[in-house]
Amino acid sequence: MNNHRFDHKKFRVKEAETLQLSKIATKAGDELEGKNQGLDALEKDLAQLQEAQERLFASGQRSLLVILQGMDTSGKDGIIRHVFRGLNPQGCRVIGFRAPNSEEIGHHFLWRPMRYLPPKGLVSIFNRSYYEEVLVVRVHPKFLDAQNLMPYKKLSELWKRRFEEIRMFERTLVESGTSVLKFYLHISRDEQRKRLLERLETPDKNWKFNAGDLQERKLWKEYEEAFEEALPATSTKQAPWYVIPADDKWYARAAVADLIAGHLDNLDLAYPKVSPEELSKYASYIEELKKE
Repeated sequence: MNNHRFDHKKFRVKEAETLQLSKIATKAGDELEGKNQGLDALEKDLAQLQEAQERLFASGQRSLLVILQGMDTSGKDGIIRHVFRGLNPQGCRVIGFRAPNSEEIGHHFLWRPMRYLPPKGLVSIFNRSYYEEVLVVRVHPKFLDAQNLMPYKKLSELWKRRFEEIRMFERTLVESGTSVLKFYLHISRDEQRKRLLERLETPDKNWKFNAGDLQERKLWKEYEEAFEEALPATSTKQAPWYVIPADDKWYARAAVADLIAGHLDNLDLAYPKVSPEELSKYASYIEELKKE
């Protein structure tokens, strides 16, 4: 059973609320007494996640979709490495949503994620996601030119329509047995500056740096506004958004692990039961094996 070290409600975005990210903390909360306790909490949750994944697979009734979004350098890759490192790779798939290719652009924007949805018993993790279509594309509307969309009077109408399509899409997933957990990794602009500098000044991390990140950084306010509208518009009881303070990586990882472990625990998944008829044969099977 999960101990719920974190108050999940405090991270959860309320449906249609007025969200101001600048007023939400990016630093670690007081649930844990520093990094060491955070690492210990993470290890305990990893053990629970491993067991929960086994029950998820064995039961074959449910599946899990985890979505990670955030500003550049917010720690999405780190969450994937540290929170999901103990899962059985046969039952877990990570999908990175980079710029869509020509085939993907030629379809409805929700066609792309449909190919990567988790089958029953499995887990899919989206590193960025179809939400890029109401985030990056909103900040850079020129990307719409290649999509050959039906005419619309105002861009605001397009975003509202996409919000509704996303809500319907996720509601369908949940009703068919797929849990949808969405995490916005919330870092400060100053923390992003530090992480970009670290990539530039540390030879082993040079490969992570992309000059385009500096251009996107200049659009911080525009991205923040896009998130502030998109998260409340698509956070529902069935498929909630959680805003996770992420300036302290250890805290963000512990919080995400705790929320996922808590959710899977609440599903009350059970291992399949062997029928009494089959169980009655086990004694003879055991005897046969021991005679070898």
